[in-house]
Amino acid sequence: MSAENNINKNNTEKSPTPSDGDHNQVIRQRRQARRQALQALFEVDIVKHLPGVVVDEHLAQHPPGEHGAEFLRWLVSGVVRHKVRLDEIIQKYAPDWPIDQLAIIDRNILRMALFEIGCHDAATPPKVVINEAVELAKMFGGDSSPRFVNGVLGSALDEVFRKLL
Repeated sequence: MSAENNINKNNTEKSPTPSDGDHNQVIRQRRQARRQALQALFEVDIVKHLPGVVVDEHLAQHPPGEHGAEFLRWLVSGVVRHKVRLDEIIQKYAPDWPIDQLAIIDRNILRMALFEIGCHDAATPPKVVINEAVELAKMFGGDSSPRFVNGVLGSALDEVFRKLL
């Protein structure tokens, strides 16, 4: 089995798009999926657990709904698959902070947001992704995390927007 441990069962780079379901429900599911993706990536980053196993455990404990589950798998799979490139971008726009010295939460929020903004097939507008990333930084990061995350993403936006992956 791959290093991703079959996280992305559809094995596609395309962001899951909502069907004709309730738009507000999709937004809630994506928000929950982003929180869970951050928690999963934190665990993968700090203790090196297999991403697919971690995602499956999160989905079993707190299912975010069908669309949320697909979105969670897509996010984690994309970050894991493109981590090297995402870290290069972070390093470019936060040159004073080596990747391994960034707070684990901050670097994973940045990885997720950069992946979502940079993916050709992502469905969420970049400004929404940045707002969601800042909210995650407020919830899980340190006092300076929201400003740091907003600054890096704002600086990288023009280069990254739908051009990376």
